[in-house]
Amino acid sequence: MLLSSLFAGCAVLGAAADTTKPAPAPANPAGFAIHRGTNLSHWLSQDFGWAPRTEWITENDIRYIASLGFDHVRLPVDEIVLWKDDGSPDETAFALLESALGWIRSAKLRVIVDLHSVRAHHFNASNEGGHNTLWTDPKAQETFLDLWRQLSERLKKYPADFLAYEIMNEPTAPDPEDWNKLVARSMEQIRKAEPNRVVVLGGNMWQIPQMLPLLKVPAGDKNIILSLHTYAPLLLTHHKASWVPAPIRDYPGPVAYPGPIVDAATFAKLLESYPKNQYNFLDSSTDNWGPERLRQEIEPAIIQAKKLGLQLYCGEFGCLPTVPRAARLAYYRDLIGVFEANGIAWANWEYKGDFGIAEWHGLKSLDGAPDVQLIDALFQR
Repeated sequence: MLLSSLFAGCAVLGAAADTTKPAPAPANPAGFAIHRGTNLSHWLSQDFGWAPRTEWITENDIRYIASLGFDHVRLPVDEIVLWKDDGSPDETAFALLESALGWIRSAKLRVIVDLHSVRAHHFNASNEGGHNTLWTDPKAQETFLDLWRQLSERLKKYPADFLAYEIMNEPTAPDPEDWNKLVARSMEQIRKAEPNRVVVLGGNMWQIPQMLPLLKVPAGDKNIILSLHTYAPLLLTHHKASWVPAPIRDYPGPVAYPGPIVDAATFAKLLESYPKNQYNFLDSSTDNWGPERLRQEIEPAIIQAKKLGLQLYCGEFGCLPTVPRAARLAYYRDLIGVFEANGIAWANWEYKGDFGIAEWHGLKSLDGAPDVQLIDALFQR
């Protein structure tokens, strides 16, 4: 693919490097220090078959990521990729994971291994016709814990200042206490085997910042990073996305940023066809969006992290290229500005894909060139 081949050149690597900011100081006793990262999506997680796994992410990609100034990657993994239907490990997939960790370490990056989805839970099940059983099935919960037992057994050899765990991506428990109980059991198990491993924990309901105050964080454990995800306002960031509810998916536009995403009349028409129990996905669409409104969106998480004395991390955010170019770039610049002003580490969604840092031409061509303007917006250049 073009990304891998283009990023292999030493001249490209050298030209892209950003040394204007020092490496982040560790915010935890383990010394796991992160500031700016990107997600290695659609590879060991949500693999849509766009390209062979051995080609989608290569060592050249990892070197390029480091050259840009990123200091870490978030590496999503799925149960259906790493474990076969009978529950046995897929050693081919695990070998690729081990290779990736070697590349990442050689590039002097850090890594968060994120259990992105399991057979009993998918973050978008409600929009994709699925059904999560993790919160009601004790056997599914035992399987979940066993997956982490196996991951820990394989990964505990890596230094705590290099590799961290993220227990689950975007839990959607009907009751936040169900997620709190699973967090407690998972942390107890991990801490018995790895008392110093940094663990990333996010709140219930897609890790939206408003839910972080309801997360019960183990007391006195400073090797924890608190996580939020934000794609607000959804009508902007997911404009025409195929995997969101119909009113957003089918709305042809226009959308705008900064300011209201749509005008009041358009907003009223959208609500007519939107489920009333999901108004919260749209109810901010006529707000005056900009840096202050973005900060307001994530303020509950900022307050909670300060209260607990833990680092705050935005592990996912992004805006699709279906959004007008100027609006999309302004959104990235403003959101990164809010992160930087509030000491929030981040990883954009994503390195490769429709949200990625390369030009996206859809499945007709996966050979998009690096999106220099987007990269500059991420790094505030």
